Amino acid sequence: MGSRSGLFLLALVSLLCAPVLSDLVISKVDRRIDLTSQIARITSTLKVENEGSELVKEVLLAFPDILAKHLAHIAASASVGKGKAKGSSTSYAVQSVNPEGMPASLTCYSVTLPKGLGKGESLTFDVLAVFTHALKPFPEEITQADIQLLVYQDTAHYLTPYAVKTQTLSVKLPDARIESYTRLDKTKNVGSEIKYGPYENLPPFSYSPIVVHFESNQPFAVAEELVREIEISHWGNVQVTEHYKLVHGGAQSKGEFSRLDYQARPHVRGQYAVRRLIAKLPPRAHSVYYRDEIGNVSTSNLWSDSKKTELEIEPRYPLIGGWKTAFTIGYGLPLHDFLFQSDGKRFIDINFGCPMNDVVINTLIVKVVLPEGSRDISVSAPFPLKESKETKFSHLDIAGRPVVVLEKTNVVPEHNQKFQVYYKFNSLAMLMEPLMLISGFFFLFVAGIVYMHVDLSISKSSASYLAKLQWDEVRATIQQIQHIINRGLVILDKLEASLRDLSRTGDIQACKAARKTADGSLKELSKEIKPLLAFLQSSQQASHILPKVEELVTKERDLEEKLMVKHSTVVDCYDKKYGGKEIENRVASQQQKITALRLEVDDLLEYIDEI
Repeated sequence: MGSRSGLFLLALVSLLCAPVLSDLVISKVDRRIDLTSQIARITSTLKVENEGSELVKEVLLAFPDILAKHLAHIAASASVGKGKAKGSSTSYAVQSVNPEGMPASLTCYSVTLPKGLGKGESLTFDVLAVFTHALKPFPEEITQADIQLLVYQDTAHYLTPYAVKTQTLSVKLPDARIESYTRLDKTKNVGSEIKYGPYENLPPFSYSPIVVHFESNQPFAVAEELVREIEISHWGNVQVTEHYKLVHGGAQSKGEFSRLDYQARPHVRGQYAVRRLIAKLPPRAHSVYYRDEIGNVSTSNLWSDSKKTELEIEPRYPLIGGWKTAFTIGYGLPLHDFLFQSDGKRFIDINFGCPMNDVVINTLIVKVVLPEGSRDISVSAPFPLKESKETKFSHLDIAGRPVVVLEKTNVVPEHNQKFQVYYKFNSLAMLMEPLMLISGFFFLFVAGIVYMHVDLSISKSSASYLAKLQWDEVRATIQQIQHIINRGLVILDKLEASLRDLSRTGDIQACKAARKTADGSLKELSKEIKPLLAFLQSSQQASHILPKVEELVTKERDLEEKLMVKHSTVVDCYDKKYGGKEIENRVASQQQKITALRLEVDDLLEYIDEI
């Protein structure tokens, strides 16, 4: 910590011999440094007097580079007395300048005085400077059970190129527990506030370094990147989608994290964790959702009334030092609350920054998606922005929707101000998408009507049509042959059944009668199949399947013959009073051939079915 203070002091050594730039004198400075959150806010009330003879139109503000690189926002306004409305103060323009003779280690800003300051006149105004990442964790790594300590460095004397007659400084801390702080003359600690001064008759660029080491368990919620997409639909809705990449920017966590300890004693074990965030949405926000890469996150609550809408969200896990998460918030807004017209142009008037007041944003990208056909686009914002344009394609778009992309780094709640995007848009263009839908359905129905009334069949005199007819005849013939074969197989199954009845009853005459009936039926089937085979043999369309059909018929006839032989053998054996074992031995070889033939016939039938 001492080395940090030394570097800070070394950067300002050259200020001691810097020249006085004008006859302005600061008769009184009251500085208030607020360190109660991760954002350092310095409010300075300056009373300046012109002791020279020339009119002074600007007042210079100086910041050391080591602090200026963290400057996120600066504003100046007329000092408001007690009892007056805060919004009634007059704002002064502030811009970055580089005056001659100023030390290189300083960054300067100029406050423009609208009426100037004449000889002997004085003016009191307030300057608000907001800094991010100016509070440094010390130690930089802590365990879950440790408290978070921060270090802040500044100067007890107001750093300015003008002489200061009297000044005071107060440092407001989040808690009365202070590890250490620099003690100078006229230093006083009252609770959570440290006071320096008053100090009188300070020369220009007077500097007295101070370091405050204090406890702060405020969560350091930092959005590494926030992308806000504001999509305007002239059909009555403004859809806002915000993509967050959040990290805890405080002291880094070391060691293990115990969820059990955290839940049992959350104010002791991980008290500096980011537990929840509150987004203050515009009134009448609707269709609000909160999700991450996994899906919808149910740990959220929504409150709304006529004046505000608040969304309380809780991440899936508490964020401690160095931990990250990503999530998306979306909601809709009524168009008439944000879209207006002026001088023949429409303009959207909406907040620029983040709806969460306790989040610092390293990079904020705001994309305003305008309706297709918008032109003459311009942007009006209360602070400098990096602007670019792109195109987005959505449903039924032809040329795409123009997108205004606004980017700003180091964003704080003070940037959550209104900005405007102006554009021209022809109201008739709103009819383009409905007409496209109507036309699409119209032509679809017309095509259906035409299809139903137009004869798209092939000509009956064409070769392809004749070939189709011939193939249909071949298919019908093959199906008839298959049917005859199946009928023959059924007859053979009945013949087999008669043999089983013979073994059970011993009725030889009934078995012979069954054979006689089967023999007659099979002869009839043979007569039916001959003309069908003759037709297939004469048809060219059947040439590729004819061999399989002929093989099927041949195998089926072989099966008939083998089964008849088996039947005769069994009946003869019963006539001669042979035993069951001897009968099985006599027909065993025949049964093997019958089984093999039956499998071949079934395979051929299946093959022909597939063709």
